[in-house]
Amino acid sequence: MADWLIVMLYDCRQIADRDKGIAAAIEAVKSGELVVLPTDTVYGLGADAFTPHAVSQLQTTKGRDRSMAPPVFVGSRHTLDGLVFSLPQAARDLVEAFWPGPLTIIIEHSPTLQWDLGETGGQIAVRMPLHPVALEVLRETGPMAVLAANKAGLPAPTTAEEAREQLDYAVRVYLEAGPSADPVPSAMVDVTGDVPRLLRAGGIPIEKLQDVVPGLAGPGM
Repeated sequence: MADWLIVMLYDCRQIADRDKGIAAAIEAVKSGELVVLPTDTVYGLGADAFTPHAVSQLQTTKGRDRSMAPPVFVGSRHTLDGLVFSLPQAARDLVEAFWPGPLTIIIEHSPTLQWDLGETGGQIAVRMPLHPVALEVLRETGPMAVLAANKAGLPAPTTAEEAREQLDYAVRVYLEAGPSADPVPSAMVDVTGDVPRLLRAGGIPIEKLQDVVPGLAGPGM
């Protein structure tokens, strides 16, 4: 079997398998290959955000085109500063309160970044997931482009095994950590305008978001 057809699923609930799996996932991402990893919502399909062919493969495997840029996952709050020229205070307050966790923020990314995520319009969605396996991978790989690990039109997977049934050989490494604890989408807040705005309700109620950013507008406002 050719090397590119070798697919490994590691059970990260077992200590030895977890260490091997995380190392294999880090190597795969740095080599421009795709991995499936657990998050605090559903399982994600990820690629190095700064490797254009990997991002392109991510979009093709998912069944999406370049018109919708994938969200970017980071392994620390400080990584966010490297993606922007300046960060609005509302964004800093939200990140301080809810990262890592089910909160995605829409920011204006620095135009000097050497990446090609598709048609971003100068904006990108960024999240830091609350899952130890995902964070351990992200802290070594740096920012990753991540989409739900399902093909377009099929259910989002809550285990790596479910993801493998859909994606099969398109992915080099699958990290299994058991069923997702809370497969609710992340809340999504746009901080690019004068007034922060909730674009998608999700894992954090709007009331809690407004406790941190009182001026946060709800969807449709």
